[in-house]
Amino acid sequence: MSEKPFAVVPLLSRALHRIRITPPRIIASPPTQLKRAAVAILIRIVPSPHAQPDTLVAQPTLSEFFQLEWVKDSNARAEILFLKRDTPLPEEAAHSQPRMHNRNEVHVAFPGGRTEPDDEGGMYTALRQTWEEIGIDLAEKDYMCIGQLDDREITTSLGKRLLMILSPFVFLQVTPNPPAPDPIPSTTLYWVPLETLVSPVAPPQWSQVTVDTASRLAPKHSIALKLLVRALVGSMEFPAIVVHPCSSLPQTSNAEAPQIFKLWGLSLGMTLDLMSYMIMPLPTSSNLEIKADSKGTSSRASSPFSSSVMQLPYHGTPEGLRMEVVAPSLASVFPRFSYPDVNFWIWVFGKRYRQIVRGWEASVRSGGINDRRINWSGQALSTFYAAIRKALVVVIVARALGIIFGLAFTGWWIFLS
Repeated sequence: MSEKPFAVVPLLSRALHRIRITPPRIIASPPTQLKRAAVAILIRIVPSPHAQPDTLVAQPTLSEFFQLEWVKDSNARAEILFLKRDTPLPEEAAHSQPRMHNRNEVHVAFPGGRTEPDDEGGMYTALRQTWEEIGIDLAEKDYMCIGQLDDREITTSLGKRLLMILSPFVFLQVTPNPPAPDPIPSTTLYWVPLETLVSPVAPPQWSQVTVDTASRLAPKHSIALKLLVRALVGSMEFPAIVVHPCSSLPQTSNAEAPQIFKLWGLSLGMTLDLMSYMIMPLPTSSNLEIKADSKGTSSRASSPFSSSVMQLPYHGTPEGLRMEVVAPSLASVFPRFSYPDVNFWIWVFGKRYRQIVRGWEASVRSGGINDRRINWSGQALSTFYAAIRKALVVVIVARALGIIFGLAFTGWWIFLS
């Protein structure tokens, strides 16, 4: 008897209902940096080949949509939209600078871009950018805005400078056959099954993206200094998920070399935020029941779904971080270095960010109702990058002293010989 396929649509329904009732954490733009951006996270349900969906006269409510027969069909498939830009956006180029370009490696992202002065807000930016970039009008009745995820900070130069605030908005396609997208020539669309990202049967395939540390520390046109910094501190390795698109627009030729699609950085963080709503327990009293075990100690009642569904890369997270409690998007922003001693010194100087992570964990455990204004992710990120900067200074100075001592010793040995 074949195993029943993993049903991701009920999890998606649960997640979207939670997003709708959960107020996002809004980050106000500081006076020194007013730039903002927004992206659209678009999800659709693909009907079973044998289903015959009825024509919708009016847009259903979220609950009514998930009660439709073609949506409840066990063979219906939930998909999420990503895209590949031939020319990355300025904010993407500043955030992601891979060390070497692999022609077979494709980095995917969400549609969106910078907020213009005439935009009425973040949602308007997401609507406008999606229409301009891929030809999908999210304001039509074929789509429903579910809500907003937490704002995110886009920084550069190891977190020293804020570039802009990014607001992600979640949309759901509520009709099976909306008008076809019309992406601009430099953009390719990819629909990825959600079950490949959240499934205990086939967990996501984790990989990494290597970023040249020298590109963030050395001047842009100083090749010699870049080579020196690269030799002294190595490179940074960010977690990534290898995604497997089921369809693309425009369609790619089978004659082309196989490509590896990687989701990382900001886009991975926002995807993990969405996935966390699918697997993490609700912060309510019913989910926070305390049960006594046989030894008399108290423990939290378990959720029907846990972070094991996502198989998060624990090796890339701070020591003591409980990914089933703290927002899993932290896994996308904490890199590891190729040199072990750099990672050691980051841990030495990382006391402050570990304290913030513990505070965040305590906040999530209590529901986080009273501190929605606290930017936990921003504080954790800024203190982590502060630890990185201190670690790099120590490593570079130590290596420089080692080189000087080595040259002096060699000269002294030659002189005595």
